[in-house]
Amino acid sequence: MLGTLGRWFIDYIKGQLYALGFFFKVFKATIHFFKGKQAGKKVLTMQILFTGFETLNIIALIAMALGAVIIIQGVSLLPQFGQRELTFPILITIITRELGPMLCAFIIIARSGTAIATEIGHNVVSHEIEAYIASGIDPLTYLAVPRFIGVTVSLLLLNIYFNFFGLIGSFFITQFIEPVQASDYFRKLLSYLRPEDILSSTLKSLAFGIIISLSATYYGFKVEQSSTEVPQMVIKAVGASFVYCILVDAVITLIYYTR
Repeated sequence: MLGTLGRWFIDYIKGQLYALGFFFKVFKATIHFFKGKQAGKKVLTMQILFTGFETLNIIALIAMALGAVIIIQGVSLLPQFGQRELTFPILITIITRELGPMLCAFIIIARSGTAIATEIGHNVVSHEIEAYIASGIDPLTYLAVPRFIGVTVSLLLLNIYFNFFGLIGSFFITQFIEPVQASDYFRKLLSYLRPEDILSSTLKSLAFGIIISLSATYYGFKVEQSSTEVPQMVIKAVGASFVYCILVDAVITLIYYTR
């Protein structure tokens, strides 16, 4: 029993050290990525296209629907308690600081995180990684770094896009259900929106992008020989992304409210 526990602990420490080494190499390769000609720049462009551009429709729909629901509920329920002024602080809190970054991250995990881990896993099984090395191409520079940059940048821009439609785009939907004066809406919205809200939202989206991209590439490269390992690693990548995103969200929120 004690021997088994000891071996598990040693394997765990080795795994953590390997993960730290992988993350360090990706960060180091990222610094030199834009110097000179890089074959991975095309991969970066395609990653931004897949992660960012192709997700715009669903992001806009969710953001507008969520913003409209908050406004409708606020103008309907809060006046009953004499708290109508809380509508906009609640809208900003939910859209900008909390659900905006988190929902964008969950969508990217479901789309890009799974796709990246699956693609890299199949590359390992089909010996494409060995072919890259034989051709003098660093797999990390060609496969991991473009996805790291692409997912992180895309998530940051998608979060801004989500905030725009959640805070401003939702106004147009509410006009069909619960009309609100435009001047009153935008004046109160800007008066309650603080730089701290924007900073918190930006930090979360950047952190989530880093977590998702590193988790997906890390577990993709952990596939060894069999194709049956691919779905297993995809599940681990998704689970790790969800857990670490939630933990980081809690930490940033805690710092925000205890400063």
